[in-house]
Amino acid sequence: MILKARKIPIKVGHKYIVVFNEKVAHMLDVQPSDRVSVRNGSRQITCIVEITESHDVKDTEIGLHVETWDELKADRGDKMFVTLAEKPESNKYIREKLDGKELSKEKIDTIVRDIVHDDLSDVEMTYFVSACYMKGLNNEETANLTKSIVEHGNRIIPKSKIIADKHCIGGVPGNRTTMVVIPIIAAAGITIPKTSSRAITSPSGTADTMEVMCNVTNDAKKLQKILEKVGAFITWGGGVDLAAADDRLIRVRHPMSLDPKGMLLASIMAKKYAVGSTHVLIDIPYGPQVKTSTLTQALELKKDFERLGKMLGMNVKVIATRGDAPIGRGIGPVLEAIDVMSVLENKPDAPKDLREKAIFMAGELLELCGKSKKGTGETLAEKILSSGSALKKMNEIIDAQGRKKMPKVGKLTHAVLAEKSGKITGVDNKLISHVARVAGAPKNPGAGVLITKNLNDMVKKGDILYTIYAENKQRLSNAIAESKAKVYTIS
Repeated sequence: MILKARKIPIKVGHKYIVVFNEKVAHMLDVQPSDRVSVRNGSRQITCIVEITESHDVKDTEIGLHVETWDELKADRGDKMFVTLAEKPESNKYIREKLDGKELSKEKIDTIVRDIVHDDLSDVEMTYFVSACYMKGLNNEETANLTKSIVEHGNRIIPKSKIIADKHCIGGVPGNRTTMVVIPIIAAAGITIPKTSSRAITSPSGTADTMEVMCNVTNDAKKLQKILEKVGAFITWGGGVDLAAADDRLIRVRHPMSLDPKGMLLASIMAKKYAVGSTHVLIDIPYGPQVKTSTLTQALELKKDFERLGKMLGMNVKVIATRGDAPIGRGIGPVLEAIDVMSVLENKPDAPKDLREKAIFMAGELLELCGKSKKGTGETLAEKILSSGSALKKMNEIIDAQGRKKMPKVGKLTHAVLAEKSGKITGVDNKLISHVARVAGAPKNPGAGVLITKNLNDMVKKGDILYTIYAENKQRLSNAIAESKAKVYTIS
């Protein structure tokens, strides 16, 4: 069938989507999410079908979303040659997983390849995630999924024999230890490439916080040069496309908060494998409001990480840490960056909990890499931090990635006060993160929450518990309304 091109001014990300009216869809015998092959001259792509009941797309037209329009280099009225396309082979393997069958390396690789090439719809990827959630992935499947994710993305190959890395599975507001640990390790002479995520449901990811100080969107070639010059970087993983399939799977996992264990393990370890990591420290916070609620669950996950690390040829150490309350004072990109720099600058008022956790983690990693003997890692880490060497290294990283002038904190503020005297016996991590997001973080980098009192602190009625920062009145008003919920428990 030949149809005239009509541009639909909608962007959807990576997918190639076309729109037919009902009459054309019936003539082609296609349903929503079916596939068609569309050719414009010498350019041809497979597209996912959408059907409209309106008359915006005529019987003689094919609507092309922006990505499809650009890929086909279309002009209005161009003649598009449309034919039916077969469903990808991986659909059959996804159904096998839904039936509880073990998938071979080749079948997993086919699914990942189709994900990366945008040959699977979000619905089909969701079925794959659901199958992994319901039926599970065994050790071999998890390792093969990890390897396939890496093989179908970019890689960075450092020249050093020892390549360090660290990761936290998340859930604790603040907790910006990465930005302190990385410069300490690099200052010790250990190569440590760090790719980090942006916020999905949190007020800031490491990449968001780092971005207020420097560029975090770098390609693999540039990062390779930075690594050779500085020995470290802290960049946004999505900008490097190291694990493209994982980024797409995370997107479809998010709405239902589905975290199949095998997929979670593969997601984290693929990013380490892609940068050649040999020695990896994993932080698993546990507590009532983080991903891992109990120490028992954390220790089970620890075994899984260490087992997978061994299968991938990595030396992995896992630590379980308390995740009952925020780490640091700032929650939001600029406020967290201020915390990090105050620790690196050894300021007397730097958040003690952030400093202590970063030193502990850096010490563990120094010992894991053989830079210090068992039991001496924290001493070395503290020495590197106190001497100013870590600050110097952080400035080298920032300059190499492209230094930026840090934005100011939000100019509008509201202090939330204690309604009674007593001891803080609980902090709702999810609620305080929610308040920071409603205030505008991370989209408004200067927005967020600055904590004055934390878990186990004694307070008097009228003391400031935390202060909300926002960049416009509506955001501040909304955040104040959300702060009425019971963020703190005072006994």
